[in-house]
Amino acid sequence: MSNTKNTQESQDSQKAQESQKSRTSTDRQAADNRPSPMEVLRQARGQLAELTGMEAESVSSFEKTEDGWALEVEVLELERVPDTMSLMASYQVELDSEGQLTGYRRVRRYERGRSDARRPGGR
Repeated sequence: MSNTKNTQESQDSQKAQESQKSRTSTDRQAADNRPSPMEVLRQARGQLAELTGMEAESVSSFEKTEDGWALEVEVLELERVPDTMSLMASYQVELDSEGQLTGYRRVRRYERGRSDARRPGGR
């Protein structure tokens, strides 16, 4: 009788392990379908360039949010001579968790050669 009991416990344990492996595999597949941070950056730059006609020069801010991703992208808006007088702009870009652009807006415009004004408190 104890032999039958041990066999049943062994089978139950094996089924539980297989079920756990299956759930872990499904979780990994879902994670594998999400783009990596570098893929998100590339997609954001490409999508913004396609929409605005301006190439991104750099990404100055990048973070994961509850809904996806938020970036701040620097673009050349108007090229001038000398280059330090060219007009740059910062765009706030929002993407969903799949890396698709859901919105953008210009938050700042400035000359390339100018730094930000000092903020109170040394920031």
